[in-house]
Amino acid sequence: MSYKRLRIFDFDDTLVKTDSYVYVTNGDSQLKLTPGQYAIYDEKKGDIFDFSDFQKVKNPKEIKQVTKVLRRILNKGRGGIFILTARSTYKPIRKYLSEIDIDTSKIYVTALASNDPQDKANWIKDKIDNEGYNDIYYVDDSIKNIKAAEKMLSKTNVRWKVQHVKY
Repeated sequence: MSYKRLRIFDFDDTLVKTDSYVYVTNGDSQLKLTPGQYAIYDEKKGDIFDFSDFQKVKNPKEIKQVTKVLRRILNKGRGGIFILTARSTYKPIRKYLSEIDIDTSKIYVTALASNDPQDKANWIKDKIDNEGYNDIYYVDDSIKNIKAAEKMLSKTNVRWKVQHVKY
C-alpha cells in the first residue's frame, strides 16, 4: 500500500508561546485567557470575545522541541504539511515561521476561526475523505483537540498517530 502523508501542527502553545490573549466580556465581568485556557473554556450565554491579540504573533517564544520535528519533516519533503490553528487569520503565522527560518513554501496554514475541537477533527476527516490522505500525524497542546481527533481517526481505515504536547 502506498501512503499519502498528512502532517498537522497546531500553532499556539504547540509551536510557539505568545503573549496573545483572548478577552471575554460578559456583563460587568472580564476574563483574560491564554490560548491554552481558551481551548478548554466553556462558552457562556452572553460572552463577547475579543481576539484582537491574534492579528499578530505577540512576543513569540519558539517551542524548539516541536519546531525541530516540523523542520525534520520539512527536510524530508514528503506529504502535505499543515499548521491548523483556531486563529482567524493565517498571515501572522506565515510571517513568524519565515522569521525563524522555516521554509513556508511547503507549509499550508489553515485558520479555522474556531476553538471547537470537532472543527479540527472534521477538517482532518475532510482531508482523508476528499484528498486521499491515509497516513496522519497530528500534534496539538489541547487534550480536547487530541481526543476529538483520536475518536474520529479510530473510525477510519488510515494509519495515524496523534501527539499531545505539554508545556
